[in-house]
Amino acid sequence: MRVCVFGAGSVGGYLAAFLAKGGNDVSVVARGAHLAAIRANGLIVETPDDRITAIVAATDDPTELGAQDVVIVAVKAPALPAVAATIAPLLGPNTSVAFPMNGIPWWYFHAHGGEQNGRRLPRLDPNDALWNAVGPQRAIGGVFWPACSVPQPGVVRLLTGSGRGTTFGEPDGTTTPRIEALADAFRASHLPVAIVDNIRELIWQKLTFNLSAGPMCVLTQSPVRATHTEAALIDCSRHALAEAEALALAMGYRLDLDVERIVAINTQLAHRPSILQDLEAGRPMEIDALYSVPLEMARLMGVPTPTLDLLVSMIKVRARAAGLYSPA
Repeated sequence: MRVCVFGAGSVGGYLAAFLAKGGNDVSVVARGAHLAAIRANGLIVETPDDRITAIVAATDDPTELGAQDVVIVAVKAPALPAVAATIAPLLGPNTSVAFPMNGIPWWYFHAHGGEQNGRRLPRLDPNDALWNAVGPQRAIGGVFWPACSVPQPGVVRLLTGSGRGTTFGEPDGTTTPRIEALADAFRASHLPVAIVDNIRELIWQKLTFNLSAGPMCVLTQSPVRATHTEAALIDCSRHALAEAEALALAMGYRLDLDVERIVAINTQLAHRPSILQDLEAGRPMEIDALYSVPLEMARLMGVPTPTLDLLVSMIKVRARAAGLYSPA
């Protein structure tokens, strides 16, 4: 299978290296020092048990790569306009495009059903750039569960959670030959993968877990477990979870969260969420996909979210002060 991973950072680099080792024809779109290191030394992935090096075609110019069987877009949400502007050379008549990304995806209301079917999300897709350049019919939804980081250019480190792997789903809930082929490529590459018929529910599950600690991590610039050392912060986490669960229910997904289990996990989790990593590295923060759009949905559905409203408002002030967020 010809696979291009658009964005070979922590998530994309991890997937690209394993897919290449699994015998797929893999290329990556990267930039800067990371691109230079991949070209010079290959793409290196460190796991708790192993260290692999994959030699992949690497470029910052998609016109060099040609049409692919599948493109895996693994950039952060603020980089999606650049993807829309440059992805065309990778798209053949039958190319599918998978989006294993954080938060609410730009295609969320495609094949959704009901009165919201086909509704656009201008915060996530300004001027319908992705809707027109990629087309929602190509989109495959994805949730990537492990935690990874890029400790140095050309190197990706798996931190936690390799067992659950990646979950893919078609927006209309069907199981298609293209999604089966993508899953087969993952299995052949020893990448844990699942196909589900309810990808939006899984998106809400991960988003709700992220909301349980991510905002407090940003505001305190601390790993998850540090935000659960104070009783008031644990109580704040419980309120955030309850609000997020109520919103998911209003959107049609009953999550039945085990709140105390999530709190217990958070008290042990040394991970620094990706949005905190972005703040500390001076990268644009994906506030809209993780926070602004879900809260807009809450207003639309009449779900009160006072805890999340306060946390997100403070995050926006912090991000704007750092020059890392410009609202659409």
